[in-house]
Amino acid sequence: MTDSVQTPAAARRIAHLDMDAFYASVELLRYPELRGLPVVIGGRGEPPPQLPDGSRSFARLGGYVGRGVITTSTYEARKFGVFSAMGMMKAARLAPQAILLPTDFAAYRDYSRRFKQAVAQVAPRIEDRGIDEIYIDLSDHEEADAQVGRRIKDAVRAATGLSCSIAIAPNKLLAKIGSELDKPDGLTLLGMDDLPLRIWPLPAAKINGIGPKSARKLAALGIETVGQLARARPSLLQEHFGLTYARWLLRVANGLDERPVVTHSDPKSISRETTFERDLHVVQDRGRLSDVFSRLCGQLESDMQRKRVVGRTVGIKLRFDDFRTVTRDITLHHDVADAGAIRGAAGQCLKRVPFDSRIRLLGVRVSSLRSAEAQSADEPSRQLTLLD
Repeated sequence: MTDSVQTPAAARRIAHLDMDAFYASVELLRYPELRGLPVVIGGRGEPPPQLPDGSRSFARLGGYVGRGVITTSTYEARKFGVFSAMGMMKAARLAPQAILLPTDFAAYRDYSRRFKQAVAQVAPRIEDRGIDEIYIDLSDHEEADAQVGRRIKDAVRAATGLSCSIAIAPNKLLAKIGSELDKPDGLTLLGMDDLPLRIWPLPAAKINGIGPKSARKLAALGIETVGQLARARPSLLQEHFGLTYARWLLRVANGLDERPVVTHSDPKSISRETTFERDLHVVQDRGRLSDVFSRLCGQLESDMQRKRVVGRTVGIKLRFDDFRTVTRDITLHHDVADAGAIRGAAGQCLKRVPFDSRIRLLGVRVSSLRSAEAQSADEPSRQLTLLD
């Protein structure tokens, strides 16, 4: 079942709210002495130890040894070229003095719940898109866009102590792009008249749905910006991308998007996956693969808690360097929702895959979902042994 706000497309005002450097910002609330410093969040480990004088001893990224990946980084760290999903050894070469903190998904989920509850008090028509972002339908809101935008931002800060960036636009597409334009702590108002100055100069890859491969193909055709894509010959796009995708490219480049805000849905499955910057070797890059594997399972746990579901079938997806895609599933005798159990079941699936090539993509999926409330209260929660 899906509930959506059926406002005519021409009358829609949709906001996209994106928390600013969310994981890192939560950590800075805990360690305010790190504000203004390059900080990287990633991997597992113990919190920084407290010294006799009350200060804390923070690890430096330059001392990291392993194959973990970065979950997120502060804006100060990003100035050195350090971004999420980057290998920490590579990041250590770029910013050796950056502070390294372990991830704390329990804290991030708590702050996610807080900011969404705060927004709902101002504007309840919300589409949940993940731990740190939501869409909000403001079509029927009586306040002016700037006024309601400031009220939402103030509510989020009062509930969490954190800043967010919001864009309000005629549709989801422009709202999503707009929330990145004035980060951090931005409030961006966009109309269709703003396309030539604010949207068309952007790289084509800024459009959600144009991935790295499509962006490279477009660049090879001399199409690097959204504006160039909007003016591209339809026949050229169809020749290289096919009719359906070519039509979509032209529509989004011209700022057109009719998707409504979906306030509720019953998912059949939930998945998380990541494509690596370089193809990884199952032995030589074992540590990094293990860290990414754990992170994906942790994200799935967060997604399932947010949607209040449990699942009985766990699967994995692998894409190798020759673009072969392999999937494996296992159906359990009990429901799972926590990261450890998901990882254990997914690890059993991995044992059934012959690893004869480097890995390009890794994904984890949980299906056969049902509501957590429907799960029997006395059903034993049997944990599976973690597999590395």
